[in-house]
Amino acid sequence: MEITTLIFDFGGVLVDWNPRYLYRREFENDAAMEAFLAHIGWEAWNLQQDKGRSLAEATELLERQFPEYRSKIQLFYGQWGRMLKREIPENVALLQELKQKYKLYGLTNWSAETFPIALERFSFFKLFDGIVVSGEEKLVKPDEKIFSVIVQRYHLHPESTLFIDDNPDNIDTAKRMGFSTIHVTEQTDLRHELHVSGLL
Repeated sequence: MEITTLIFDFGGVLVDWNPRYLYRREFENDAAMEAFLAHIGWEAWNLQQDKGRSLAEATELLERQFPEYRSKIQLFYGQWGRMLKREIPENVALLQELKQKYKLYGLTNWSAETFPIALERFSFFKLFDGIVVSGEEKLVKPDEKIFSVIVQRYHLHPESTLFIDDNPDNIDTAKRMGFSTIHVTEQTDLRHELHVSGLL
């Protein structure tokens, strides 16, 4: 079936977000920063905020677990905007072109409390016909349930939809559900991939 709809992940595909942009300034070197981030287990912890846990509860929980890092833990959401570096220009540039031919949707793992900061900062979000934010749904990718949310809410058909994401687990779920996919890595030329797929 012909592709009529594209679903984009945001972080790592259209937005360059990384806690290292904040914490690099807080440590003497990258090794110390990486040791801190690994020690507090930031990825698993942050995912629970993407799943709907409040920032206040999350911060308090981690402060109790690692009181020696209290001030640095408070920075995570206290200065969260500094982690949001920029849009990824070569990929964002494709959106206006794609908008002329396809419906565009977003499916993102993102805290409901921090997503509005990105929404205000980056005007390209206005090009989307709909966005599903994990923190609002209390579900996260790669759970099939959040894919079902976007399909049902916007009456999409996986067989005519291309899903674009930088997480291989999310790509695997999308494939199982019948979506066409593009897995974005640091080496991916998205324009080229879309051209090869016959979409540009």
